Amino acid sequence: MLVRNARLADGRVRDVRIDGERIAAVGTGLDAAGDAVDARERLLLPGAVDAHVHFREPGAPHKETWQTGSRSAAAGGVTTVVDQPNTDPPTTTGAAFDQKELCTRDSIVEYGINGGVTADWGPDTLFDRPLFALGEVFLADSTGDMGIEGDLFEDALHRAAEAGVPVTVHAEDATLFDEGARAAAGDEVGRDAGADVWSAYRTAEAEIVAVERAVEMGIDAGARLHVAHTSTPEAVDIVADAPETVTCEVTPHHCLLSRADLDELGTYGRMNPPLRSEERRTALYERVVDGRVDLIATDHAPHAREEKETSLLSAPSGVPGVETLVPLLLAETRTGPLTVERVRDLVATAPAATFGLERKGRIEAGMDADLALYDLERSRTVRGDRLHSKCGWTPFEGFEGVFPEWTLVRGDRVYDGVTDTFGTTAGENVRRDSS
Repeated sequence: MLVRNARLADGRVRDVRIDGERIAAVGTGLDAAGDAVDARERLLLPGAVDAHVHFREPGAPHKETWQTGSRSAAAGGVTTVVDQPNTDPPTTTGAAFDQKELCTRDSIVEYGINGGVTADWGPDTLFDRPLFALGEVFLADSTGDMGIEGDLFEDALHRAAEAGVPVTVHAEDATLFDEGARAAAGDEVGRDAGADVWSAYRTAEAEIVAVERAVEMGIDAGARLHVAHTSTPEAVDIVADAPETVTCEVTPHHCLLSRADLDELGTYGRMNPPLRSEERRTALYERVVDGRVDLIATDHAPHAREEKETSLLSAPSGVPGVETLVPLLLAETRTGPLTVERVRDLVATAPAATFGLERKGRIEAGMDADLALYDLERSRTVRGDRLHSKCGWTPFEGFEGVFPEWTLVRGDRVYDGVTDTFGTTAGENVRRDSS
């Protein structure tokens, strides 16, 4: 296959030849050895790598499955996802890893599986499996109640360092949560009232202190540490000042939404860590633009509508986002300071490099042919009922997004945006074969 006249993120117009699963050549005037597609100078990006999703299988297929989650990813130009361990059972042993990987046979995109840490985890069997990373290691409870204490975290850091496996950490210090704010709200804060309580309860200070401590412990252990869903500019600065072995991600919802949106979002805006003030959101966005943030990942955490349609204090935390990751950011390049090159780096090049995916994240000869084509002149309004996640809703209802015209995984078209149809390519574990 030859993709003619594709505009790359840096503005160059090039032909891209695909031979089997790989990119064979990038240049001008390339001859077609097979089918040819004229991109007509539309934007061609490497497939995005979402380093933080929760596809809910095994244990909660009513929220999401590997089929629905991977289709949602492909429809947003995401070609690799990394699933977190807080499923049922949690991915804390080799046997649990094997059980989860049975579910991934329905995935049409590439995937990685993270291993988790609990008091009864099984590192000896877990590290025998092709782990993407250790973590999301929870330093405070979230969905799945997998929060652990400092001594266990320190042990996990050392075990991961010995095994050469990165560690991803959910950093919040529960001792700094504002119990007074939660108690003052009572037990029946409705979906449409008092939605700011969760942000007041899980304080910014709880994240900042926990990130600082996690970074220090990671450095001392000689571990490769990645801080998940960093929601405060202060925490980003801590990571930016640390050695290169420490990185961080930011989510689209922490970049684009704030506590000012909670009256409208209600329980649909409850997540961990919570939305922050508009002032902190703006400062976080600035760090995304200027390079202090390493990458963007979604923390795609779907829940059924009936689970969210309850009181704020009993609703589960989390929002979907894998399908809107790239479309929202590309829409931002049309009106804001983000450049297309920066978006490419944040969603593809940087996550691939951060986690050692040598054949992902770049449009170069020899790389996997994971690609997505976009028309920056065409956007559409984001509607939850038009997305492909099983949950059927989005916190970005009404935003504009630039969605892909098609998405390829290892040279096969897994999504056609014109017909809204999917292919049947089987995604593979990116840690099983990195040669």
